[in-house]
This record gives sequence, structure tokens and C-alpha cells, in this order.
Amino acid sequence: MSHMDQTLVTRIVEAALLAASQPLTAVQLQALFPLDEPAPEGSVEAALVDLQAACEARGVELVELASGWRFQVRADVHPWVARLWTERQTKYTRATLETLALIAYRQPITRGEIEQVRGVAVNSSIIKALEEREWIRVVGHRDVPGRPELLATTKTFLDYFGLKRLDELPPLSELKDIGELEPQLPFAPAIPAGLANGDDTAADNGGQPEPQPESDIDNGESIADIEPDADNHGDDANPASSEQNQ
Repeated sequence: MSHMDQTLVTRIVEAALLAASQPLTAVQLQALFPLDEPAPEGSVEAALVDLQAACEARGVELVELASGWRFQVRADVHPWVARLWTERQTKYTRATLETLALIAYRQPITRGEIEQVRGVAVNSSIIKALEEREWIRVVGHRDVPGRPELLATTKTFLDYFGLKRLDELPPLSELKDIGELEPQLPFAPAIPAGLANGDDTAADNGGQPEPQPESDIDNGESIADIEPDADNHGDDANPASSEQNQ
């Protein structure tokens, strides 16, 4: 059985991370080495540490996210590198980003509870868009009449925002505006969203007054008005965590 030195292990790990289209876990990196030519014990972890240190003065960094390790562009040079992406950047309405923030900070949460906080009906297209982006998912049902779906964020959400765990989200006391979550997501002009579709809205509201439809008038609500709700769990739901499997 041949012996593999640390330099070669580091080069293999670096090449795999650069070639991969998604983050790789330490287990996946370890699996690159066959049984007849294994990497020395602890060498993959040492390679990750070495690669992180080697990136200190570079325009990229090696970070560990919810789904594993990846190289990414450093924030201070991102504005220049972003010019490589010539396609039209997706713009999200304030309603979409506020809905995402509520799910992130108060998960698991139902659509009706989001509407109660925001005071307007959530357009079905907002929830659909976040699900298609794989930023949110259904994790259970609230144990109330109608059994509304409980929404929570995913590992993909954490990966996109450069986070490993939910507790790495900035404290709400330090987050004055939802746009600070991701400067790459500019606000689009608000548009009338209309009343949300679906028959589950009434049950979801738990008898509360029907929210007004989304309008193009900014209600002035700040992200700071959203309070985290650690006890907001339904009887059938798992504890909210984006560290679970999607």
C-alpha cells in the first residue's frame, strides 16, 4: 500500500473543490481516495486548513457552508467579479424578501402567520418562487383546523447566503433592513400582488381578520419589527433547522 504525502492530498482536495459544481463535505472528499491508496488519517482535514490559510491574501476564500466546503469570491472583490455575469440579475420585491426573512427568523411558520405579521395577503407566486429556488420547504403541518403547512429554510438557503447554520444569521437588532441580508439581491419596484390564491388561507389565519391584498405602497415595515419566535412549533413538525436534509 503506497503512502500519499500531505502535499498531494492538498492538491487533490483543492482540485476537487474547484471542479465541483456544489459544496463538498469532508466525507465526500475522503471518498476520493481508494482503499488501496488511502489518504493518511487527518490529511483531508489538514488540507482544508492549509487551503484556507493559503487564500488569506487572495480574492477567493474557502468556506464551510451547510452543505460542505467550497471556494467563493471574497466580498470585497465581488462587485468587480460580478461583471462577468452578463445575464439580467433577478430582482426580488420587498414583499418576497420580507416573507423570506419571516420564514428564516420565525421558522417553522405558516403562510397565515406570515400574513398576520405583514398585514397583507401573501401572493402564492412568492411562496412558489422561494420553493422553486429551493430556499424554503414544507417541514410539517400546524396542529390546528385546516392543518396549514409549516415553512422553513433549507441548506440551499444557507449555502446561498454563505452560512453554515441558522444561528449565523445576523441578529435582528443589527439588521435594520432585509436588504442587508444579501446586497446582491436588489429590490425591484413593488407591484400589486393581489389576494393570495388557495382555500387554505382562511384556515391558516385561525379566525383572524383577512389580510389586505399586497399593494404597491410600502407600509414602512422594517425587518427590525420581526421578532424571532423560538417556540413557534406545531405538534407534527420537526424542530426548525436548515441543517436537516432537504
